[in-house]
Amino acid sequence: MKDTDIQTSLVAAALDARLRAYAPYSKYTVGAAVMDRTGHITSGCNVENASYGATICAERVALTRAIAEGRDGFVGMAVVTSDGGSPCGVCRQVMMELGPEMRVFISDSAGVVRSTSVRQLLPDSFDGSGLLSVQPAPHDFPLND
Repeated sequence: MKDTDIQTSLVAAALDARLRAYAPYSKYTVGAAVMDRTGHITSGCNVENASYGATICAERVALTRAIAEGRDGFVGMAVVTSDGGSPCGVCRQVMMELGPEMRVFISDSAGVVRSTSVRQLLPDSFDGSGLLSVQPAPHDFPLND
């Protein structure tokens, strides 16, 4: 599949997902769509919550839904907002974890697209490689008497 076909398919799916966004507080609706190596597209939309910390972004909805469906090997993602807004830092970190080589197409509601990569969105990222060598800190107090 050509890059232009991938971009067109992903942006169309993200535009459609944006219509289902639940954003009663910010009114900032976002749609996202991710494609795996087989060409399967999984979409997601932002879902806000009155307890703002419980809000989940469209990018993470699409990725976690794809993972839950057994998908992997992500090659591309589209994100659509009214103004072409870029993914937040948390989403960038999740994107790096699950699809570091993905192309990312950022679009506004009129379909104007900017193409980038996850690595360009999150340079010098934390990749967890150091976690394998981390040992738990010893306790200065007994846990059980």
